[in-house]
Amino acid sequence: MKIYNTMTMKEEELRPIKPGEVSIYACGPTVYNFFHIGNARMFVVFDTLRRYLEYKGYKVNFVQNFTDIDDKMIKRANEEGTTVADIAEKYIGEYFTDADGLNIKRATVHPRATENIDAIIDMIKTLEEKGYAYEADGDVYFEVEKCPEYGKLIHQDLDDLKSGARIDIDERKRSPLDFALWKAAKPGEPYWESPWGKGRPGWHIECSAMSTKYLGKTIDIHGGAIDLIFPHHTNEIAQSECANGCEFVHNWMHNAYINVDNKKMSKSLGNFFTVRDVAKKYSYNTIRFFLLTSHYRSPMNFSDELMASAEAGLKRIQNCVDNLEFILPGAPEGEVSAEFKDKMEGFKKAFCDGMDDDLNTADAIAAIFEAVKFINTESEKLNKAEISFAIDTVTELCSVLGVKAKEEKEDLSEKVEALIKERAEARKEKNYKRADEIRDELKAMGIVLEDTSSGVKWKKI
Repeated sequence: MKIYNTMTMKEEELRPIKPGEVSIYACGPTVYNFFHIGNARMFVVFDTLRRYLEYKGYKVNFVQNFTDIDDKMIKRANEEGTTVADIAEKYIGEYFTDADGLNIKRATVHPRATENIDAIIDMIKTLEEKGYAYEADGDVYFEVEKCPEYGKLIHQDLDDLKSGARIDIDERKRSPLDFALWKAAKPGEPYWESPWGKGRPGWHIECSAMSTKYLGKTIDIHGGAIDLIFPHHTNEIAQSECANGCEFVHNWMHNAYINVDNKKMSKSLGNFFTVRDVAKKYSYNTIRFFLLTSHYRSPMNFSDELMASAEAGLKRIQNCVDNLEFILPGAPEGEVSAEFKDKMEGFKKAFCDGMDDDLNTADAIAAIFEAVKFINTESEKLNKAEISFAIDTVTELCSVLGVKAKEEKEDLSEKVEALIKERAEARKEKNYKRADEIRDELKAMGIVLEDTSSGVKWKKI
């Protein structure tokens, strides 16, 4: 599998540090609110990467953190008249509600910053002892000048970064680029005891400490959205490599933004959508499918029109599987022909070729559509074994993407089932007037019937 590495700006073959195992650290949410559709893209992309690597036989150690102490969280707690801990607990719960809806697998570990204060302090102490950090009135800063390779992820050297840096009014910092590793406690804020006094960790050091603790000093893949490249991931590299004395990450992966109606998502523009908002109109399954219809490095546009298109595309796949399951009982016995098996395996190969090419989910989905098109054309000619093989193939590929290929149908009420049965009897007796009356009655109840050569199908409208 090839992955585009932000560091080298080219696709590179994935060569895990440990054969058969892949370590991934993906930046998780700051838990002060529901996550939005842009956040969802990152979560879904890296969940899909994990699923595909597991499909290929790798053991994946996947770590996704929760930032549960932060300026935004302190602000939200003050607004709601509660504690930061309560805000964290509330929105971690809300995260899992939406993540479960999107079929995002639980990480191997979901570490919280507040549960890893000791590891964070230890890394800061190491940086201080090695001369990369300094204390100023209870704050501790990373001294960027001591790290000659600082900025390599964004392909800028220190001089370029310094010339473009905003003037910093904090005279305690030796350089405007220096960033906080530890922040002295302010009145009313949560704090922890440290060698530098009461305080809390800076944002960047949290991820470095937790990645090192749970995955080791060097990891295979670090992922996040492109807005994290600078300063977050740039700072992670500097402090991790200076503390540990070795390369931090082999492959850096970053997904592109999502715009809304071709405009940057913004609360001020009124086009800011949480996943919870979107899920009121579209299913979580549709949202996930939509997020995978474009290559992860390509900017995406979010609109009702595009969501409706994704919904229709997903419906094509689900209708194919639904139809196959419907005709299966009445299909003739037989074995899977070599020709049919080869055709299905060809679709699988096209799917994997797309995924192996820098996780190109758009090409992978195109392969599924080609399979569906072929199956729909051939369905009436297939025997039981071939139908089952086709169902398994489509559901398997969809499962790799974390997409549900089978539409979740609600159970029919006893009244509806009785009416469908009565209509079948009426048609058998050629009482078409009563059959049509029942059809109309069911339609008024939101049930549409379809008469096929294999029997009667129903769906809710």
